[in-house]
Amino acid sequence: MNTIKGKTVVITGAGSGIGEAVAVRLAECGAKVVLGARRIEKLKEVADRIKKSGGDAEYCITDVRNKKDLHTLVQKAVDTFGRVDAIVNNAGVSQLSRIDSLDVEGWDEMIDVNLKGTLYGMAAVLPFFKEQKSGHIINIISTSGLKIVPMQGVYAGTKNAVRTIAEAFRQESDGQIRITGISPGVVKTQLAGSIKNEQMKQAIEENMEMFGISPAAVANAVLYAMEQPADVEIGDIVIRPSVQN
Repeated sequence: MNTIKGKTVVITGAGSGIGEAVAVRLAECGAKVVLGARRIEKLKEVADRIKKSGGDAEYCITDVRNKKDLHTLVQKAVDTFGRVDAIVNNAGVSQLSRIDSLDVEGWDEMIDVNLKGTLYGMAAVLPFFKEQKSGHIINIISTSGLKIVPMQGVYAGTKNAVRTIAEAFRQESDGQIRITGISPGVVKTQLAGSIKNEQMKQAIEENMEMFGISPAAVANAVLYAMEQPADVEIGDIVIRPSVQN
């Protein structure tokens, strides 16, 4: 039984990479997807691709650092499709460096996008979820928070903050609203393009090329979490290349 068909799903960071793959996969299964990202041309490309395949897709320019943008994105889903059933908080940024290099600007960016952006997404959907007495929050986190290594301290900190908040929300919930954390390892995405540290950028791009998994693998994990019966919650999924230690 297809439990995804007809559901309305909001996805941030949907213009490329994991967000794009999630949007396409869910639309293939009959979901109505509402896409948010900062680049309008990328959003239009993804939405047009979905529509040409017979799916339903809308989009809205969204900077997750701006809480009003998240409210506008979710409201577009409700205005267009009548409800919102899930949000995939996927937008993320990585600025990797030693802590004593004092990349304070990079720290602020990661906190604003990875942590506050996720919280703003939750804040935008929760009133609708409470009114409906149902909903699903899916946060794309990272294995960086599971294995702490040099150069990733603040990045991992933002991801672990999301993990901690999600667990607190799970315990506060009465089960009507589900929450899932998905932690990918190395994925072939354009994330490295946002990294300012050229040495780290080159190393990550090489790792992606050597053994990174497809964004489609993460999209399938999102699908798996969403397609469970309403009384089943998938709390955490770790998905990484089989060769990644």
